Amino acid sequence: MSTKTAFSESPLPLFLCDETQDTCALSQGRLPSYIADHRRRLRDRFLTCGAASLADYEMLELVLFRAIPRQDVKPLAHKLLEVFGDFNRVLSAPLSRLAEVKGVGDAVITELKIIEAAAQRLARSRILKQHVISSWDAVLDYCHTTMAHRDTEQFRVLYLDRKNALLADEAQAQGTVDHVPVYPREVVKRALELNASALILVHNHPSGDPTPSEADIAMTRQIQAAAEALGLTLHDHLVIGRSRELSFRSVGLL
Repeated sequence: MSTKTAFSESPLPLFLCDETQDTCALSQGRLPSYIADHRRRLRDRFLTCGAASLADYEMLELVLFRAIPRQDVKPLAHKLLEVFGDFNRVLSAPLSRLAEVKGVGDAVITELKIIEAAAQRLARSRILKQHVISSWDAVLDYCHTTMAHRDTEQFRVLYLDRKNALLADEAQAQGTVDHVPVYPREVVKRALELNASALILVHNHPSGDPTPSEADIAMTRQIQAAAEALGLTLHDHLVIGRSRELSFRSVGLL
């Protein structure tokens, strides 16, 4: 039987002492100087030069410092990147897949998901109650933040009021790596419940290629027909890929 080691986690208070404080060293056990110095230098560089000065593994180290306060987290940061690809995909990885990585427990998962939720909430705040059509770049940023790095398909609907301000952003369905079930009747029914006047459809392609499939096109036309019958406007259907998106309206599919 193979042994499982590397990283251990322990229950932590909401706010940790900084490793430079004597009281923290006494109560939690003093860190080896090379770890404490490395953490201090990395934090200083982040605060002085910003996130752009840090590689993905260093950003992950900053997140992992809280979850694993008394060990070198650099090997785990590299392992997470090896498994998932980049910083964004680590944050958006499903809980079950994160838990499969040796050294990742509840504390690490919690820290990663807090960062993911904060990023999504910040992006969403930039479009909430805003005129969506005139804030299109913010809409695209939000969709990419929320969906571009998922490893399964998700279908979302942005419901708008008569002034094209965002009323609601709702995930309608979760799918597999290449399919998500969508029910046009439920989409327009929800629009009526919210008293929405318009909507924007959004779904992602985990493959990274936003080219719509025939099924995507057929589904969009069904929703468009149902929306028009009820006096609703379908502004667009966005397909989110890894690094770019496709707009049905911009390519003449709407």
